[in-house]
Amino acid sequence: MDDSVQVRIVQTSACASCKVAGYCNASESKEKLVDVFHTDTRGLNVGDVVTVTASTQVAAHALLFGFGLPFVVLVVVLVVVLQLTGNEGYAALSGLAALFPYYGVLHLLRNRIRDRLSFAIE
Repeated sequence: MDDSVQVRIVQTSACASCKVAGYCNASESKEKLVDVFHTDTRGLNVGDVVTVTASTQVAAHALLFGFGLPFVVLVVVLVVVLQLTGNEGYAALSGLAALFPYYGVLHLLRNRIRDRLSFAIE
């Protein structure tokens, strides 16, 4: 895709810059790749340092789609199946099983969602 850039981000915990971080289990550093779509790639070269931003609205929508709605689906299915069957085991398994179609639909709609939930380069 011409209008996209893949950015490598090094995510560090708050104490990763501490002098004794190498001796402590609390410090942690992870490398992640982020795709930034619909951006002007002219003037950008491999290895350039860039600032990747996301609005608070983008973050809120990402949390809603990733955690909020699946939680609601899980709880609603759990309560409904528990009321219908009275079996906690079936209710728990049904609640978890209901997440498969949810995340399947999310996967199918990923291109639409990507347009709404995108990062930007400053």
